[in-house]
Amino acid sequence: MLPQGLIVSCQALPDEPLHSSFIMSKMALAAYEGGAVGIRANSKEDIIEIKKEVDLPVIGIVKRDYENSDVFITATSKEVDELIESKCEVIALDATKQTRPQESLEDLVAYIREKAPHVEIMADISTLEEAQNADKLGFDYVGTTLRGYTSYTKGHILYENDFQFLKDVLAHVNAKVIAEGNVITPEMYKNVTDLGVHCTVVGGAITRPKDITKRFVNVIDQ
Repeated sequence: MLPQGLIVSCQALPDEPLHSSFIMSKMALAAYEGGAVGIRANSKEDIIEIKKEVDLPVIGIVKRDYENSDVFITATSKEVDELIESKCEVIALDATKQTRPQESLEDLVAYIREKAPHVEIMADISTLEEAQNADKLGFDYVGTTLRGYTSYTKGHILYENDFQFLKDVLAHVNAKVIAEGNVITPEMYKNVTDLGVHCTVVGGAITRPKDITKRFVNVIDQ
């Protein structure tokens, strides 16, 4: 089980300056030394390197684009197999209602439960309906990761209306709820923790210096 507290997402895509399994492992070490209780990471290679560096539970994902689908977070059994090989403790996958490239969400859950019963599963959702569906499918964790990132939730953010969406998810699912998505300040982290989430994933606000730099520069350029 993931401990309660702060999970730091250590990810860098191929077009980003910090794209490197070695660099992500050091980013994870910095997060660990700062008090993180877990890491979220993308790709088998990054996870293996991170696990050499820190003894923390890892939420693993594989981001891969498919032509016939908008689902790109652990979209098929191919990505699941890679994550099982990485020995991550939790596999996170897109649990939205978007069209999937291959297997159904139900089939993927069954596949993980059969092939790696020791691994927990996290649902990345964008709506309350998706959260409730993930709960019915037996996900261990429901995360608000994709709020604002699906075509039908664009423009919505996790903390709008005083975190009402997060409050609704907390009130309607039995799975442990993970706050994730644009939690960008320590104050916001405290707010979602006080609401009763099991843990919180913070990524770009900690591990993406290019984006952090842009926020500073843009304040003056506007």
